[in-house]
Amino acid sequence: MSARVMSTLERFAPNLEVYSIDEAFLDLTGVYPCYKDPIAYGQHIKKTVFRATGIPVCVGMGPTKTLAKLANFAAKKWKNTGGVLDLSDTIRRERLMRIVPVGEVWGIGSRTTAKLNQLGIHSAWDLAIQPTQRIQEQLNIVIARTVMELNGIPCLELEEIAPDKQQIICSRSFSRRLTEFRELSAALAEFGSRAAEKLRKQGSVTGCITVLIRTNPFNPNEPQYQRSASIKLDPGTQDTRVIVSTANRLLETIYKSGYGYQKAGVQLSHIQSEALPGQIDLFDDNNTGLPTENRELMKAVDQINRRFPKSVSIASTGLDKTWKPKTERISQRYTTDWNELVKVKC
Repeated sequence: MSARVMSTLERFAPNLEVYSIDEAFLDLTGVYPCYKDPIAYGQHIKKTVFRATGIPVCVGMGPTKTLAKLANFAAKKWKNTGGVLDLSDTIRRERLMRIVPVGEVWGIGSRTTAKLNQLGIHSAWDLAIQPTQRIQEQLNIVIARTVMELNGIPCLELEEIAPDKQQIICSRSFSRRLTEFRELSAALAEFGSRAAEKLRKQGSVTGCITVLIRTNPFNPNEPQYQRSASIKLDPGTQDTRVIVSTANRLLETIYKSGYGYQKAGVQLSHIQSEALPGQIDLFDDNNTGLPTENRELMKAVDQINRRFPKSVSIASTGLDKTWKPKTERISQRYTTDWNELVKVKC
């Protein structure tokens, strides 16, 4: 669904930055000559995305990315905006920033908010009128750039090519409670396999693997349990077999019977390019019991799966997979599955 939204947004601007799974920046400089004002163009974007995907979106506009984010926040919060707001006008911008808490400004976290409050800065407008030099001296250059962005001075360019992820997490909530080790092991094997595919797709290796499991924290009538475990790998790996084997070893150390687990996940961190040389330990005898890294094998598996999706799996197979979350909202495979061809009734 995210990919469908982003592909729809690509129609409206030559430059697009996919910021997250549900957010994107578009450079609209000189793009809407057929419309009398930016608001009309924003409404056109909003209606087109909803018609194409069924997902409601809000559109925030401004001369900088920070102001566009602020406009988007206001478009979501106040319904009288119609889901579209443009902060190019300085008077409208000031009026909004005077009532928006500084913690709602993009890039201002809870700790920074507390520091700003101590300096007497409580609203976005309080921050915008601060001298950038003072903010840089008392905080840092990042917040100083935020001040400039709030005043309509662009400091952040669009990133049309997304940078490599520094952390990859694959986790899911289950459709039912899992109580057996083998079920959790099968789930983590799938999560580890998926995370490894993402890792190889960006040409990276991971130096740390974390496994997490938890019960349902919102049901006080069930016994609660939540644990995670991590291990560092040296050298790093991108081999699915190594990641899955390590994940299951970690699961053995934190699993406890007698609980109904609702969620589990695998996290890959300490990520770096596969082209960089790994650190070699002089006293390491490599007696880890893990499979030997085989990048050619992984490359062949990925090539097969790209041509014949899900035909090769290194994760656990043959086990009950009724724990998988329901997918009623999944996009139909109109062009790749005979059973999901579009049906037209006349």
